[in-house]
Parts: sequence; structure tokens; C-alpha cells
Amino acid sequence: MNSTRKLTMAQAISEAIGQEMERDPTVFVMGEDIGKYGGIFGATGGLLDRFGPDRIMDTPISETAFIGTATGAAAAGMRPIAELMFVDFFGVCMDQIYNHLAKNTYMAGGNLKLPVVLTTAIGGGYNDAAQHSQCLYATFAHMPGLKVVVPSNAYDAKGLMIQAIRDDNPVMFMYHKGIMGLPWMAYYEGSSGEVPEEAYTIPFGEAKVVRPGSDLTIVTLSQMVQKSLLAADELAKQGVNAEVLDLRTLVPLDRAAVLKSVAKTGRLLIADEDYLGFGLTGEIAAIVAENLDTVALKSPIKRLAVPNVPIPYSRPLEQFVIPQISHIVDAAQQIMKTRVTEGAYA
Repeated sequence: MNSTRKLTMAQAISEAIGQEMERDPTVFVMGEDIGKYGGIFGATGGLLDRFGPDRIMDTPISETAFIGTATGAAAAGMRPIAELMFVDFFGVCMDQIYNHLAKNTYMAGGNLKLPVVLTTAIGGGYNDAAQHSQCLYATFAHMPGLKVVVPSNAYDAKGLMIQAIRDDNPVMFMYHKGIMGLPWMAYYEGSSGEVPEEAYTIPFGEAKVVRPGSDLTIVTLSQMVQKSLLAADELAKQGVNAEVLDLRTLVPLDRAAVLKSVAKTGRLLIADEDYLGFGLTGEIAAIVAENLDTVALKSPIKRLAVPNVPIPYSRPLEQFVIPQISHIVDAAQQIMKTRVTEGAYA
């Protein structure tokens, strides 16, 4: 029988990495401040003492160098985990990520495996300004060759991390700073939870209904799951029974789960902390719109995300542009008040 304890998401990720390093000697970690410091968001806490500097390697501040090194190590048979401290820093190493890590298996005709896990911190909400507060998972999901994983809680984080390490393809593992459970940063308690001590995996491409409902579907992921659950509690007081669907991974994407939920409720709100333009909200809306022969909508689809502006440093402005619980409630109320015009999709 699996034994469980309550862990933060940071602890769950670190435990997953440690268990895989014990199981497989080809797994190692590299990145900035991932050793003695344990990662600035705690994802590698305690691992240096267990495995030493040969497998938990602090690197210079050169993302191009260590992500390129990880790609080469994977080609040579290792299973590296490289931490890009903030996803916003991808600009200095995108050639290594997208023109090498994401493409070389394809360009080698499938004869080259690149089992790299690229971990990175995403999200705002704590006034770290425009260069440290983005999500950008839609950017990586848009480009073929990378699997994109975005957990919302400790249980999922451990299972998805172990799955990522064992995958023979490059995986972007993106964790939101606001749900890692750090003592110096306010976070949502729902992200911590019971986590088995034993190793387990969660398959990619399987979304999860984290709150069943019948009136409205809220499709979301990452920290926005916690906000959506709290919004659903508020909506329930108003007589609206919202279903919350946690995508968990963007690549692969569980399109069937989205369509199943919307077919049941007839209403769709997509809540996202990434940018509104050309992003996740548009993709989910398009999936439903392309299947209106099997999914009957009672109300028009509504999208809620960050407008196409840099994340402000000012706290009031940051809270305004990043969707909050009240924004989700307001959007859901608007959906419930509107109706699809008869014959609109004929």
C-alpha cells in the first residue's frame, strides 16, 4: 500500500528527481543555483547533499551553454535535467531549445533520442515585472518537437516529472512560482497535498476534471486551476455549478476531455495566465468551434487571459492584467446571462 504525506509542489518535484536519480545513474541535473541553493524556487532542494556536484551541477550564467550541453549529453545516452531559471530567459537560448533540442530527432530521421527535461519557472503575481513574470507555455506548445507539461498541484507534479524524465523526447516542465509552496511567497494551499512516497507516473495528454459540474466548463491549468476552484466555490453560492478541467499538459493536449466536458455543460470559459493573443485560449476555443456538429453551445465561448501587454511591475496593474478569482466569477456570470442566437451555427 502506498504511504502518503502532504508535500508542497517544490518538495514533490525534488522528490521525483531524487527517486529517478537513484533508479537511473544517467539522470543528472544542471542549471543556475540548483546545487547548494536548491533552486531559487526549491525544485532541487536537498539533492546536492545526496548526489554530489558531479550529478547536481551548478552552472555559470550561460543558458545557451548548459542547455546546449544537455542536448549533447542526451544525444550521447544521458538523461539530463536542465533548469532555465525563469521561462522569460528563453530569449538568450532559443536557438539551443528550438533549433537543436526540439528538431534534431526529426532531422535525424528518428535515429537520435534527446531525453532532456527542461524545467522552468513561470507566472507572475508577486511584482517581479515584465522580464520575470510571464508564462509563455503557448509559445513552446506552438512549435513542434517539444512536449509541454504544466502541473497545478504536488501530486500531479511528482507523477508528471517522473513521466518526463523517463520520456525519450524533450519535455518542457513548467511550474508556477505561486504554487510551489515557498515560505517567502504567498501561494494557494490547494497546490500542496497528499503525495505517495513511492514512485508513480501520470501519462501525458490526460486532462483531469478537478471539480465536476453541469452548468459551465472552465478549462484551465497551472495556478489558474486553484483560482478557478475558488471561483467555482463562489459561483456555487450563486446557484452556478461549474466544472473545472485541468489540462495538465499542453503537448499532448487532451482534446477529447475538453469536448466531453463542454458537450455536457454547453458553456465554455477558458481561464489562462498566458497572453490572450494567439495562445491557449484561442486553441481551446477553436477546438470546440470546429466540433459544433457534436457539441451544442448554449452561450458564446468566453476567453479570459492576460491582454497583450507586458506584465506590469505595479501591483494594482499586475493584479488587473493577470486574471483573478473575481475576474473568473464575473466572466462566468456573463456567460450564464447570454444565449446563443437560434440558428447562429446553422
